[in-house]
Amino acid sequence: MEPKPTETTITLRPIGVVRSPHRETSEIPKGPGAKHRAEGTLELRPELEDGLRDIEGFSHLFVLWVFHRSEGFDVVAHVPLDDRRPHGVFSSRSPRRPNPIGLSVVELLGREGPVLRVRGLDMLDGTPILDIKPYLSSIPSEKLRRGWVEEAEARKRR
Repeated sequence: MEPKPTETTITLRPIGVVRSPHRETSEIPKGPGAKHRAEGTLELRPELEDGLRDIEGFSHLFVLWVFHRSEGFDVVAHVPLDDRRPHGVFSSRSPRRPNPIGLSVVELLGREGPVLRVRGLDMLDGTPILDIKPYLSSIPSEKLRRGWVEEAEARKRR
């Protein structure tokens, strides 16, 4: 009998590692108006270098990565952005997730072989990278909704 999709175990092998100036989570800007300007590199395994062909034409990249220092998870999370009430983990960027996968958008500054120089890092040094994809969005800004985040940011500005 084949296992149900929710019971399937998935094994992933990192494609590379993040080299970041952030050594501790406390160094990463969080909360309203947080600016991620840190520069560093995404270092891919050498045998995957050909997978970066043509990436230089993109200004920004999605990076899928692992919260490798996170342990356990919370279904409801208390987040720095909103100290008034907790939110469901799937409507937050909490690192304490059932599958500790992170998603960030970084600006591509350049490439040297299997190494991408980027700006906008919000990951720790040594973070395992699962995948990289070009940032593409066809959603006009006037159609985007930011849920509870808009309300929390408005409260912080007052």
